[in-house]
Amino acid sequence: MRIGILNSGGDCPGLNAVIHGAVGAAHTLGWEVVGFRDGFEGLLPPGDYMLLDPSRTVGITKLGGTILGTTNKGHFVAKVGEGNVSEVPKEIVEKAKTTLKHLEIGALIVVGGDGSLTTGLQLYNMGVPVIGVPKTIDNDIQATAMTFGFDSAVATVVDALDRLHTTAESHKRVIVLEVMGRHAGWIALYGGMAGGADVILLPEIPFNMQHVADSIRLRDARGMHSTLVVVAEGARMETGELLKKENVGGTGEDRLGGIGEHVAKKIETMTGKETRSCTLGHLQRGGAPTALDRILGVRFGAMAVNLIEQGKFGRMVSYQQYQVGDVSIEEAVNQLRVVQPNSEIVRAGRSIGICFGDAVSRA
Repeated sequence: MRIGILNSGGDCPGLNAVIHGAVGAAHTLGWEVVGFRDGFEGLLPPGDYMLLDPSRTVGITKLGGTILGTTNKGHFVAKVGEGNVSEVPKEIVEKAKTTLKHLEIGALIVVGGDGSLTTGLQLYNMGVPVIGVPKTIDNDIQATAMTFGFDSAVATVVDALDRLHTTAESHKRVIVLEVMGRHAGWIALYGGMAGGADVILLPEIPFNMQHVADSIRLRDARGMHSTLVVVAEGARMETGELLKKENVGGTGEDRLGGIGEHVAKKIETMTGKETRSCTLGHLQRGGAPTALDRILGVRFGAMAVNLIEQGKFGRMVSYQQYQVGDVSIEEAVNQLRVVQPNSEIVRAGRSIGICFGDAVSRA
């Protein structure tokens, strides 16, 4: 048996752990593993790949990024704009199938987010034996309670907030930290709460700058002269405005950015307090994965091989109630897991005085 593995979309800590887990599990079964470089693009004839065995993957679980490389562009993009789906051209899929047949690949593991898994589903529907492994640093796939990379991103946010606390207190400033989170605010919520943020602005809870300013003034009146604000890049004001760094039209998702600077300027104007902004950006994607992400990645990779052994194609690895299982890829894609405004964790944040920029926080 020879199987293939590729990762597509953005990189995140834990990808190499998935590769390590899949290669180790396959080697135990006596199978060969072919790793395709640069995502689905590596499937195009004559194929861009490398043979993987335990000697090639030893020690890679601690490394950030991916030894296979990745891309979110190219011939296989099935997601465009705000989650719209397009068909990968049939001739492109046929070329990929030709490569897989030539290399005698019996199954293909696709490690990716919602867009990449949508592409993987299309390949499966056209006869490619596919197993999906969820990868989203935003932790926003409904069919799995957690994905690798998320814990590492949160740790980066917490480290940044720990550092910003000291400079904010020294100068009695407001500091706004912009973090990742296009549709879901899990990184902002978890990172903000763990890092002691005073204001957390999420895509799921439209915010009003007046409420934010009032919260900062109230802190000042109580003798707390520094404030830390965490804002997800996809956070929307009550007008529904979404700030975009780059509009790419119908060719893919618009690049978000700028909400942190916007909020900082508004705060300074409305409160008179000196305010600075900081954007973490790709720092959240880089670096070594946490222990949790390494373990989760290895478990995901091993389960993907187990599903191939069982012949359960068209399935995606899923983590629920501390156990790794599987769900259908078709059920998993296009189902985002977002923060519920009245969830227990948000209520906990409100109860300790965190402002979410809405009327509830003001009350």
